[in-house]
Amino acid sequence: MSRFLSNATNRIDAKGRVSVPAAFRSVLAQRNIQEVYCFQDFVFPAISVGGSDLLERFERQIAAEDPFSPDANEMSLLIHGGGVFMKLDAEGRLMVTDFIRDFTGISDEVTFVGRADHFQLWQPQAFAAAQAQARGERKLAGKRS
Repeated sequence: MSRFLSNATNRIDAKGRVSVPAAFRSVLAQRNIQEVYCFQDFVFPAISVGGSDLLERFERQIAAEDPFSPDANEMSLLIHGGGVFMKLDAEGRLMVTDFIRDFTGISDEVTFVGRADHFQLWQPQAFAAAQAQARGERKLAGKRS
C-alpha cells in the first residue's frame, strides 16, 4: 500500500502556488485522487490533506454518534466547517489560500509532512518545533521508537 512518508519544504511561487513533492503526487496518483480534501488539524497548526476517503472516515465516525450529541456536533463543526476541497493544477501545484495561511502561519515556504494515509501542510519552523517536542517527550518517557 502506498503511504505518505517523510517531509519536504518547498517555496511558494509569486502566484501563491507550491509544488507538492513528487513522492506525494505519486501516492495521490496511485490512489487515483483527483481532488484533495483539506481540513484544519485538531491539534497542530497544520492543514491535513487527503482524498475523499479521509472525509468519509470522519463522516462514518459522526454517523455512529447521536446526530444531536455534542461529540457529533463538534466533529461536524471541525470536519465540515473547517474543511475544503482543492485541486492540484496540471503541474502538481497547490494554491496556498488564506484558508491555509491564516490557520498555519505559512508565508513563503510550506513543509509537507507525511502522515501515512494523508499529509499535512506546516509552517517550516512550527513543524521543526513540534517534531523536536515530540522527540523530547518520547525520550523523557523512555520510549525508543
